[in-house]
Amino acid sequence: MKRFLIVESRDPFEAASFAARNGLHVALAGDAEVTVFLVENAVLAARAAVAAIVLGGLRAAGVQVLADEFALQERGIAAGQLAAGVEAASLDRLVVELGRGAKAIWC
Repeated sequence: MKRFLIVESRDPFEAASFAARNGLHVALAGDAEVTVFLVENAVLAARAAVAAIVLGGLRAAGVQVLADEFALQERGIAAGQLAAGVEAASLDRLVVELGRGAKAIWC
């Protein structure tokens, strides 16, 4: 099975293309295993208060959503504030996914 690792770094509230890229991620999930790794300001989308709006389609399509622990910490987002289905992960996890053969897309 094809595997994709999409690294999102842009603030979902400032980058109009964030929602359009989510559509691409959902389409890829139709016949591939897709993981979206939120880094830098993209972790703002991982908060429970906004994730249903910003990430709802991803989770419904079976896309795995990870959020960089360091970026969460730097933005004052505690693990308890993460939306259901969003997992805090270290950048080591990104390296592991690449080692497992995932094709990387950096946004």
